[in-house]
Parts: sequence; structure tokens; C-alpha cells
Amino acid sequence: MNHRETNCRETNHHETNCRDANRRETDDRETTHREADQGVTAYGATRARRRRRRSLALTALSATVAATALTGAATPPARAGSASPALRWRPCAEDGGPAAQECAELPVPLDYRAPDGPRIGLAVTRVRSDRPSARRGTLLLIAGGPGSSGVRWVTQKAERLLRETGGRYDIVGLDPRGVGGSPAASCQLRPEDREMVNMRSWPAADGSIGANAARSRRIAEACARNGGALLRSLTTANEARDIELFRQALGEEKLSAWGVSYGTYVGAVYAQKYPHRTDRWVLDSSADPDPSRVERGWLANMAVGAEDRFPDFARWAADPAREAEGLRLAERAEDVRPLVLSLAERLDRDPKESTTPGVPLTGNRLRQVLQSALYRDAAFPRLAALLRAAGDEDAKPELPEEIAQPLPDRDAAVTIAVICNDVRWPGQLPEYRRAVAADRARHPLTAGMPANVTPCAFWKEAAGAPVEPPTRITDRGPSNILMIQNVRDPSTPYSGALKMREALGDRARMVAVDHGGHGVYLGNGNACGDIAVTAFLTTGARPERDAYCPD
Repeated sequence: MNHRETNCRETNHHETNCRDANRRETDDRETTHREADQGVTAYGATRARRRRRRSLALTALSATVAATALTGAATPPARAGSASPALRWRPCAEDGGPAAQECAELPVPLDYRAPDGPRIGLAVTRVRSDRPSARRGTLLLIAGGPGSSGVRWVTQKAERLLRETGGRYDIVGLDPRGVGGSPAASCQLRPEDREMVNMRSWPAADGSIGANAARSRRIAEACARNGGALLRSLTTANEARDIELFRQALGEEKLSAWGVSYGTYVGAVYAQKYPHRTDRWVLDSSADPDPSRVERGWLANMAVGAEDRFPDFARWAADPAREAEGLRLAERAEDVRPLVLSLAERLDRDPKESTTPGVPLTGNRLRQVLQSALYRDAAFPRLAALLRAAGDEDAKPELPEEIAQPLPDRDAAVTIAVICNDVRWPGQLPEYRRAVAADRARHPLTAGMPANVTPCAFWKEAAGAPVEPPTRITDRGPSNILMIQNVRDPSTPYSGALKMREALGDRARMVAVDHGGHGVYLGNGNACGDIAVTAFLTTGARPERDAYCPD
């Protein structure tokens, strides 16, 4: 019996016409399988010659044949109760969001090692399908971060997803521990320690890391002193377990999912622990899942991501069209990079007063604005304006709010705790000094930040050990994953996504999109990529081999 038939018969909160829905889905599958397999690769057929010239490894990866049995390593929810937790739904529509949005509280164990101990309530939300006869299941949105709100993401995306999928899913999400409407985490950090430019550990102008080490130690000690059991429970593995309890509470045999950024790792861990509970799984903007590094590797790879992405900004900033906007930085794209580097070095020596009192534009603040702006094309004008103001003696630069103001304490606490709890980090400062020096030489745009010391070097959990070993992502499980990835992603670079693709083997197919920025589906305007994901969600059809979408 397939999941479609089971879901039609067992779902009790929709009256579903299974016979018509099955017939329609079969028709859709026959049509869309051809579109997904042929259309994605043929979308840019007129640019085939260009594709052949590309050096990126965008052809099919050598896939490991999936094991015939599902992994036996799926972790049960640690006896979290014999009965599924009850959800009491209430209306929670917000201005600009779906009118039918509902919210509830999901009870979960604070510590899965003590399932009968204290419990906490996580904020969860749903928007039901507006076409009950078309509904085939539930689509979970897994937000990124760590620290982003799944509830907020449903508010922002549910209506669009209902249109794209023709009402085939209820759209659901949850706020992870410490986030949004779930119990707040806190380290009680000083405001200056919560500034993005300090959270990211940018080295001093001369490359020294003494101040970074002192700040990292102070943050780790504050989290150990003030974070409590909730902070220690913030791990990717626990988020996967919480999702499994959410599935049980929803009464679904399986979940489909769309995870973005860090959410792809959460999704991959869930699919590894509970492979038989996954239906159609979309991983959008993936990072290297190497269990010996995970978050350590993601931070380090941001140096490569910035180098991959910066040429897009340079071409934009040198385009003659910027002249009328007052934003053109150079006549040639190749001149933009040295301009940015020289401005940062000048600001290292002589910070410039900004429109925010007491918060000057320093070299590292400029570098952080650059790193953030590379996430999306829409941020290019703000970056160009800041660069022009930085070079104008009479101008006073206006800093973006996220750079001018400290992060909320709860946001900072969640981000720090997850990356430090998930994996062991080196604790010897000489190792960081050597890594920063090498990284500054190789990748001057990020100036050694991705290799620098973090609070994790001083984390107070079992002398630096992770709360539990990271999950190894493997090719053991159903072949039901679609990866989609920009080839010039500044945060989760394409090279890291290839590692995820390799780890998943024949469980996955990947669609690489010739675009820059972070996040693909329904985010960057690439119709080819959007078509591939929508086809998969609505019919289950994937390209037979890894595919490529031109911009």
C-alpha cells in the first residue's frame, strides 16, 4: 500500500475524495515527470554550448546504490510518552498572513534522556489546504539559522505554497527551542557582545585574535552561568526529535518538508533518524554534513562562498546603469574588489563616524555589511551606497540596522548554543592563530573571520565535547530527496552542497541553479528551479540525473 492511499484513508480532518485525487495525481505525475526530467535540463537548451564550457561539476554525481534495508539507527523519541501529544489549535492570523492560520503548543521533553522529566511547550502552526479534495499530506517548513522561526516562515510562505502546489498540502512549522513563541533561551550577554561584528569574530586590523579570544571566553562563561538546561538542550538532534513528536501529534504517517540553509541539515538529520517517516524532502541551500566538523566547517566555508559570490556584485557595481542611480563604483568589474579592500583597510586605521551615534563604520563593520549583502541581489544598492559614503570625506555612512544594533539576547543565545552543542571545536589558540593567518592570505574579503576562534572553544559541556555525537548522513534510506542549490551561494557554497549530495548518494538528486545568493525556491526568481521543486512536491517527479538550471 502506498503512502498516498494510506494518507487518503487515514486523514481524519479533511473529507478527501481519494479516487479523484489519485487519478489526478497519476495524470500529473505522467505529465510532470517529463517536465521535471526534460524541462529542467532543456530550459536553457540554447545555452548548451556555454554549459559545456563550465568547469563546475554539474553533471550527474556518481551515486552510491541505496541500501535495500532502511537504517536501523533511527532514534526513537526516547519514550516521550505512549500517546501522541495533543494539539489544541486556535486562530492566530496576522496582518499580511493567511487568514486561516492556526497555532498550538507542542509539549516535548526538555531532556530526551529523561523523557518523564520536565517538559516545555514549542510554538507550532498550520495553514490547512484550501482544496481538501486535492490534499495529499503535510508539508513542514524547516527554517534556517540556527535561530529562525518556523512559525514566522509559515506566515510568510503558506499562501504562495498553497498556490504553487494546488492545495496538496497542509503547511506547518514550528519554532525550535529558544526561538519565537517557544521558551526563550538566554545567556544574558552584554550588548556589545551581541553585535554582529563581534558575534562573527572578525580579527583585529593586524590579524591578531587576542580580543576575539577574550570575548569568546566571556560569552561562553556567561552562557554556562545563565543558560541552564534549556540552553544545553539546543541541538540539531533534539530539533529532529521535536519534529518527530510534531508528526505524531499531527497524526501523519509521513511528512514532506522544505528546509532552507541550516534547515537542510535539520532535515537531513531527521531523514537519517526517521527515514520511514519522510515523504517528499526538499533541501534548499545545503552545507557540508561532515560529522567531524558540521558547524565548524560551515563557518570556514563562508570564505569560499564570499569569493564565489563577490564577482556578481562587482559586475553589478560596474554596470553603466548604476551611473544614473549614483551607485556605480568603477568602470570595470575587476576594479571593484581592490576598491572594497582598500576602503576596509583605510577604515581599519581611521573609522568613520556613522549616522548611528557611538557606532562608527570600521573596516570590520564594512566587511560584515559586505558579507551580509552577498546573500541577495536586493541588498546590492545598500552596500554600494555605504561604500560610496565610506570613500566620500563629506558623507556620513548609514549603517544597516542589523549592524548598528545588537542582536536580541535570545537570538544570540540560540545561535551560539546550537553551533557549540552540536560538535567539538578546537580549544588551542595557537591553532586558531595559524588558521586565521592562512585564511586572511587566501581570502582577503573575509579577512580570517571564518577561521577564527568562537565561544565554542571555551564551551562548558564535558570539557568541550558535544552533547552527543553528530549524526552521520548516509545513502541508507528511501530515494525521495531533491536538493536545489545556487552555484554562487555566499553562506552555503556549492562546494559544500556537493558534499551533502555525495553523502546522500542515490537518495537524492540535485538541481544546480546558475545564480548567486542564499536560498533558491520561491526566492531568487529562477523559474527553472521553481518548476523543478514544485513538480517534485506536487507529483513526486525528479530529474533522473542531477540537473542544471541557467539563470
